[in-house]
Amino acid sequence: MARSNRLIVVNITLQGKEWDYDEKVDFGGRTFRLVRVGTSGDIKAAEELVWKWSLKADAIAVTGIREAQASGLFKGDIHEIRKVLRTTSRVPVQDGSMLADVLQEWAIRHVNAEMPGYFSNARVVVLGGGSQDRTSRVLREFTQNIDFLDPMQRVDVPVALSINPVVAKAAEVAMRSWRMTPTLLKEQAHLPAEWVSDKLAHRAAKDAHVIVGTYSELVKFGLEDLAGKTVVTNAVSDGRLAEMTSRGVHLIIDATPRPFSFMVVTAMLEAMVAATVGPERDVTTDDLIEMIESTGLEPRLLTPNGDKRKSRFAFVIHPLSQQYFKNVEALGALTSVPGMGDVVEKAMAYIPPFVYSHVTGIVSPTGAEAEGWLISVGGTPKEMLAHSPEFTYSRLLDAADLGRKLGAQVMGLGAFTKVVGDAGVTVAKKAPLPITTGNSYSASGALWAAHSALRKLGIAEIDEHGVIHGKAMVVGASGAIGSVCARLLALATDELWLVSPETAKLLALKQDIEREHPRAVLHVASNPSDALPEMDLIVTATSAAGNKVLDIMKVKPGCVITDVARPLDMSAEDVAKRPDVLVIESGEIELPGDVHMRDIGLPDGVAYACLAETVVLALEGRYETFTVGRNIEWPKVKEIYGLGLKHGMKLATISGVAGVFTDADFARVREAALEARRVAEHVAEDVSGLPCPKCGARGTESCRTSTGRTTGRHAAR
Repeated sequence: MARSNRLIVVNITLQGKEWDYDEKVDFGGRTFRLVRVGTSGDIKAAEELVWKWSLKADAIAVTGIREAQASGLFKGDIHEIRKVLRTTSRVPVQDGSMLADVLQEWAIRHVNAEMPGYFSNARVVVLGGGSQDRTSRVLREFTQNIDFLDPMQRVDVPVALSINPVVAKAAEVAMRSWRMTPTLLKEQAHLPAEWVSDKLAHRAAKDAHVIVGTYSELVKFGLEDLAGKTVVTNAVSDGRLAEMTSRGVHLIIDATPRPFSFMVVTAMLEAMVAATVGPERDVTTDDLIEMIESTGLEPRLLTPNGDKRKSRFAFVIHPLSQQYFKNVEALGALTSVPGMGDVVEKAMAYIPPFVYSHVTGIVSPTGAEAEGWLISVGGTPKEMLAHSPEFTYSRLLDAADLGRKLGAQVMGLGAFTKVVGDAGVTVAKKAPLPITTGNSYSASGALWAAHSALRKLGIAEIDEHGVIHGKAMVVGASGAIGSVCARLLALATDELWLVSPETAKLLALKQDIEREHPRAVLHVASNPSDALPEMDLIVTATSAAGNKVLDIMKVKPGCVITDVARPLDMSAEDVAKRPDVLVIESGEIELPGDVHMRDIGLPDGVAYACLAETVVLALEGRYETFTVGRNIEWPKVKEIYGLGLKHGMKLATISGVAGVFTDADFARVREAALEARRVAEHVAEDVSGLPCPKCGARGTESCRTSTGRTTGRHAAR
């Protein structure tokens, strides 16, 4: 047991003297005198001090050789510290390695418990050698993207040896010989490998999300690339905190608790436990755990530049037709050769996934940030349909693996990739990161845009509660997005037609909606044709891959058609036939922040709703499989809509097949629609045998408006 009421614990360190102290503290129900003595890299002085203090101290901590080496105070072999540790057996002499293992692992697990998924697929650079082994091993549970400054660890020697016991034994013998090699020779042998490893580590650090190392190792490596990163370290003093703050560090994970007003290292805390236990037995892990629990120690999470979380996502895109290849410089000339368009389209379906764009600048009003990567696979919808679903699955899994290596924590499927096969279920089961199709946000975004478009046109009656007093139709209502659009429209319209060839599913859907929302009058049809002329709003969500789903010539003037299918259900040729009908490509969402992203066919900073869903999940820290399969959950549609509003998502400028609609475009469609309706009314009056109330004309005389402009001709039926 200890030899006095006040326990004396001394830290002999090879670091400098500038942080020396001699303090009295109360800790764990005992009173301690804590002393720190620096030797500035002098091994001999450290040995003498250990012997001197062993005559009156209850325990000694010996530290600082790695830090002294990193800062240039010590030039010898790191294993020389063993002589200092063995200087005396009079009192316990601790190096902190046992407690460091506990605290390093606890720090990582503590962060993951507080912020689930924080380390998922994070790109990590480890600066320390063996002193960071426990941190590295725990991080491997969450990410495989770990790089090392140490050339021995860069090739994963510790992990490789642990796999094969025969190889491990052989390597142990070899390493024993290596340790006996004179330091000067080892340094010379290491120089080329260290130079290469240092260059590679610096390159990796630029794109890394997490840097692991002591402060001295950070200083030696360079503090230039710490902005926005997480630093896993220990013993962060006020001065060190200020320096890292000025470097823009996002999160500092200090594995060493700070129970006192001054900074003590891990070995000092371990030595304090040893002093309490006494020299009769060695310190055990249970002793350390008891100390941690009784004193309430825990790792420190410091966010000196604000508590803002930065998440990472990936999103899969693909060309929608051969036209996309014509816009690629290397392929444009080739596709212009007669007959080569099909050849290029087939060949591109086999290319490996690649990064099309790095997306940056997404900042939520909550302070959360996100960055991501648009990953392209080469298959068009035509090629995906020409192959088995497994063909596309393999491309998506390759894209997911690329996303994992980039550090993505969640991945979204875009366009036709989310409807192939089982709509993401298989990919979600096999991918190394969570998957979402984005269909939940696509459903709410579709109606968001449609409702806004109806208001802008100002033809259909919409009350102060947003209810459309008219008729609406969902073509493809039995599908994933269509069924949810139907549920939403049932809340916001007087009459609703559900259209799909899958009539049994429609009848079941109709019953569900009527049970949940009895206010709407619902109709079921296998074909949209008969009811088309009555509709004020039509949503198409068929994923029909270019097949014609409705006859636009039968649509009422002033109708809003919201095409949420990808590829689109409505062709540009069909849209051009009806200047009095507004056809919008729904789902475009304006992302928050100053977003930088390569062109995806939308205005700057605007994304399709499926991409926006992936971004929302990242901003919210919800790294989970959210929407997969063909049945969208109604609660998730409401949830993602609310989360989108929380993170500053806005309905973007509404776009059509020809691009963004301006106010002039809305005015033009409105005027054409009203004019067409006046003509229709005139025709109806003529058929009844009464004079036209607009101009008094009968029969086949020209119909003139109050301005005198000819708008049409009465026609007998």
